[in-house]
Amino acid sequence: MYPALAVLQALSDKADILWVGGEAGMEARLVERAGVPFKAIPAAGVHGVGLRRLPGNLVRLGRGFLAARRILADFRPDVLFFTGGYVAVPMALAGWRLPSLLYVPDIEPGLALNTLARFASRICITVEESARFFRRPSRLRLTGYPVRRELSGWTRQTGRQALGLSEGEPVLLVTGGSKGARSINRAVLASLPGLLELTQVVHITGELDWPEVEAQTRSLSEAQLARYHVYPYLHEEMGAVLAAADLVLSRGGASALGEYPLFGLPAILVPYPHAWRYQKVNAAYLTSKGAAVTLEDGRLSETLLPTVRAILQTPERLETMRACMQRLAHPNAAAEIADQLLALAETRRGDHG
Repeated sequence: MYPALAVLQALSDKADILWVGGEAGMEARLVERAGVPFKAIPAAGVHGVGLRRLPGNLVRLGRGFLAARRILADFRPDVLFFTGGYVAVPMALAGWRLPSLLYVPDIEPGLALNTLARFASRICITVEESARFFRRPSRLRLTGYPVRRELSGWTRQTGRQALGLSEGEPVLLVTGGSKGARSINRAVLASLPGLLELTQVVHITGELDWPEVEAQTRSLSEAQLARYHVYPYLHEEMGAVLAAADLVLSRGGASALGEYPLFGLPAILVPYPHAWRYQKVNAAYLTSKGAAVTLEDGRLSETLLPTVRAILQTPERLETMRACMQRLAHPNAAAEIADQLLALAETRRGDHG
């Protein structure tokens, strides 16, 4: 959802906007916090859910389709914007006559994105390698990953000052997103004394694992606590962390394709092993470009500390990874996608006089 919010920021006062999303989760809270009107519709996945859940999920999709038709009749948009997820499918079906733009965050699209691509007038992709997954190349535009405006307002110095980090020592950022990544969190905790000898650590645990991580910090010495900065989640300060860090440890989600290049931030990526392979594809791409190292989730506890040590203690390697990551940046991605949406909207208005 963050790429979509970045595009809406770029649209600014150029369009009236309505966000249609799911009925549960933190989506509504984040969207409304950004000042964007929000409406929820029923939706559910149908791929790989099992025969017991499938009938109920199909009913929810049907209800979502009817809700989407009501929203379209009331709001009367000129263009639809999708970034994936099964919530978008009922809206795409209900609005199939309208021009639409699909943004593909990951390199390889999943089932929902492939479904939405059939309806899309235009498809924006993060990296050129995504083009091979789509027919009709005339619809494709290479834009890069749109990054929220507030992330880019930080420098290394201001980021470290805001977080109370020492200027003269390296910083390792550990993040697993809003929910966190349990195997990463536990591997970090197991290696924490050794990591803190090498680097300052900013650890964003996610809210699910926060109690476990917080409990383990009580065993740290005062000197270790001074080098260990742990949070359940960060919003406004995320740009500060990305600007302040020398190295990041995370999953291989789509944000790694946009946020890390923007800051030239070398990465150790640990793709989530129990999901569709898109994280492995993202991580393999960044690794092939010399910007990242990929580690297996199942061996993370034994490989994490040696890998961090090998990178941080070889300054020329770290600098090479930084330069490789920086070359992948598309700082104007949000504005480019916004321009594509406005062009499609103009086409719609022109067709209707």
